[in-house]
Amino acid sequence: MSGNVVLTPQLLLALLAGLTAGGGLALMIASLIGWPRRQRTGPNAAQQLVVFARRRGWVAGGVGVLVLLVTRWPVAAIGVALLVLFWDRLFGGAKEEKAALARIEALASWTESLRDTMSAGAGLEQAVQASARAADPALRPHLLTLIDRLRAKTSLGVALDAFADDLNDGSADLVIIALKDNARQRGPGLRDVLSELAETARDEADMRRRILAQRSGTRRSVQIVIGVITAFPIGMAVFNPAYVEPYQTLQGQGVLLLVMAFFVGGLVWLRRLSTVPAPDRLLIRQQEVYR
Repeated sequence: MSGNVVLTPQLLLALLAGLTAGGGLALMIASLIGWPRRQRTGPNAAQQLVVFARRRGWVAGGVGVLVLLVTRWPVAAIGVALLVLFWDRLFGGAKEEKAALARIEALASWTESLRDTMSAGAGLEQAVQASARAADPALRPHLLTLIDRLRAKTSLGVALDAFADDLNDGSADLVIIALKDNARQRGPGLRDVLSELAETARDEADMRRRILAQRSGTRRSVQIVIGVITAFPIGMAVFNPAYVEPYQTLQGQGVLLLVMAFFVGGLVWLRRLSTVPAPDRLLIRQQEVYR
């Protein structure tokens, strides 16, 4: 049987009903089988997705509707909407990398300040409280929370555990482990350990700074290429619809979906290759409420 199948409202409704039924079946199977539980140290994927939708959902939905009205391609409309929604995750990352760099530099400065304060003869708790005044803004709120816990008669070890949970950073865990060991044993050598950890944090910050500088040009080039590739078929649908008329059929939409799947897969793969993995957490505990 030959011939093109034209997309009609009834056919689109049938496709939507099929997708809804398939999604419901998948959710039912997932609810019966269950998902493996993992220990969380921050917002889960659902919470992060809600934050994304609240921040950029309206823009993505509006762009998707506009593309659908212009091209009459539901696959392209959904793809462009998802592209707008997850633009920062796929092609951005500079903001997160700069925040991670600032956090590492703040950690190194705080470690050095803590070492210098203890060299003057102050105890560990007094040094922690004194170092908060000159701490970097990226670290100061967490330090103030740590000081509040100490003033509330929370033991130093428990307060440091909560401090590690607040920071949620593998590099910070190394410093906190050294502080916890000193709080238990009260032995010498902490200043030397803090010096080594501060130097390690400085080296990591320098490495991240060089990587960030090298990626800025590449990231901009990728964004330009993606913009051109996305705008070209939409422009053809507006100014030369006869050239892209085959995409108005069901087979054409299937081909477009296959092309977009390969395209998105390549983008996700490139994104993973370009991501600098954060150090693994060393102090992972069950989340508790500290008041």
